[in-house]
Amino acid sequence: MVMAASTAKAAISCNQVVSALTPCISYVVSNGALTQQCCQAIKGLNSAAQTTPDRQGVCTCLKNTASQFAYNSRNVALAAGLPGKCGVKLPYKIDPSTDCKRYA
Repeated sequence: MVMAASTAKAAISCNQVVSALTPCISYVVSNGALTQQCCQAIKGLNSAAQTTPDRQGVCTCLKNTASQFAYNSRNVALAAGLPGKCGVKLPYKIDPSTDCKRYA
């Protein structure tokens, strides 16, 4: 007899999110060039976040990271605009005030 275990899939860790988005840091922090690697990272994270816990985990990580690294409103605006510039539609805005449980 085969028994299926009922286990919840762990959400994507914040370390994975931050590591994946490393190519985007210079764009957000110092208004550097938006690279193909950054857009590929955003697309990859969006594709990987298939479950509600994954989407909420990524959203919460982005929100917390935006709070830590967004030194001014320009940085927040650059971070928030990244998905659109890369052709990715997120169900939430990258912003320190985003309620991730509501939008993800």
